[in-house]
Amino acid sequence: MKRFYIIGFACLLLFDTLGQTGFKFSALNAKPLDYSLEWVVRILSNKWIYLTTLSYIGAFFTWMVLLKKAPVGPAFAASRLQIVSVMLVSIFIFNEPLTLTRALGAVVIISGIIFLAIAEKKLSMKQ
Repeated sequence: MKRFYIIGFACLLLFDTLGQTGFKFSALNAKPLDYSLEWVVRILSNKWIYLTTLSYIGAFFTWMVLLKKAPVGPAFAASRLQIVSVMLVSIFIFNEPLTLTRALGAVVIISGIIFLAIAEKKLSMKQ
């Protein structure tokens, strides 16, 4: 079961991170934003928007499979690990700065997920 969760959440993290990265590349390639038909055509002619769509379809199905077995509270918290992964991708691919506040926020997110996992494990041992 542990292996199922590790692989499932790794896939979910990959799909969510790829989706957000695709959105960023799509936005960069669709400039300038002008709410016109030409802008929509620029978006739809960009390969990143299709990769983004496929990523979110993959994330949807992965999430549905995970929720069949995982308790929703800790699972939802673990799914927020994408905030950290997207931040790391933004640093390495888009050269966005890593500030102390962002790093501390990432540590808090990871700590929260660990505490929720510990609480879930204790609850399952009592039952």
